[in-house]
Amino acid sequence: MTSVLSRRDTGARTPRPAAHFRVVRVGGLLAVRVRVRSVAVCAALLASVVAVGLYTLATGDYRIPVADVVRALLGSGDHATRFVVDGLRLPRLLTGILVGGALGAAGAVFQSITRNPLGSPDVIGFGTGSATGAVVCLVVVHGSPAAVSASAVAGGLLTATAVYLLAFRHRSVQGFRLILVGIGVTGMLTAFNQWMLTRASLNDALTAQVWLTGSLNSRSWSQVVPLAAAMAVLLPLLLLLNRGGNLLEMGDDSAHALGLSVERTRLTLVVTAVALVAVATASAGPVTFVALAAPQLARRLTRAPGVGIGPAAAMGALIMPVSDLAAQRALPTELPVGVATGAVGGLYLIFLLARQYRRGR
Repeated sequence: MTSVLSRRDTGARTPRPAAHFRVVRVGGLLAVRVRVRSVAVCAALLASVVAVGLYTLATGDYRIPVADVVRALLGSGDHATRFVVDGLRLPRLLTGILVGGALGAAGAVFQSITRNPLGSPDVIGFGTGSATGAVVCLVVVHGSPAAVSASAVAGGLLTATAVYLLAFRHRSVQGFRLILVGIGVTGMLTAFNQWMLTRASLNDALTAQVWLTGSLNSRSWSQVVPLAAAMAVLLPLLLLLNRGGNLLEMGDDSAHALGLSVERTRLTLVVTAVALVAVATASAGPVTFVALAAPQLARRLTRAPGVGIGPAAAMGALIMPVSDLAAQRALPTELPVGVATGAVGGLYLIFLLARQYRRGR
């Protein structure tokens, strides 16, 4: 286990060439130092998201020329095209983009805190906790979609609280302990979810099982609007807290020596990231492996000595619509997006473990 959970796995302390920075002044009062390559990678990823989005909106059982898709997005065009684009396909696409961005950013935070590529919400159990809240609401209460979403958020927050308290020892939370406790909680919650399905009626069990797979089917503006509002608050907050997360990657002692309130910063980052995971899970179900893979893929593109929140969010925003597109078009039968991300993410996890094994860790 120690070979897999090494602190060096994220590459945070690996010596790298000096990065090119540029100072950007905002209003003559605020100066922000940005990494040129990271900005270029984010721009390329967002451009890819736009391209994939346009292709997704244009293709399907009812094919629409890209020019007509653009007209519909701008509010013109015929009624049928606007209905298909704005009413059916666009909410699904935006939900996938926002969910992917939220999971990518949250995964970057947890991998930064734990200094480990396995420190994602999938492994630590926060996504499973959100799923437990939703399953209880579906099977026991028979709640409405809004109640299911609220229960998923509550389940994620309660699970995060339990994991954090169980991992808290000697006035601090170590990344190694957080992952181990999270793996144990994930196992127990998964068993509980399966037990709930066996006790439920056939209709409730089928509904809960579809939700547990992670899907973007039948998504509407009622999921997009609250998710976008939550992202508008939580993602900028994470970016503001990013400096503290970078200091935490150096180790608690070094961060404390530099004047950082270690536990307060860690707790703030955890709460904000868990809130992102919870609202994402409430919107699309527990979509697996996006939070695990997106930060590491983004780090390999940016070549940055750490896990960046912005690039990870952009990578997640690309992975989700690409996975959903593959799940819809690649096979004769349409699959939930969670199946596609699980298959690709499982292969990535095997690659990650094999890579660490070859290094002799």
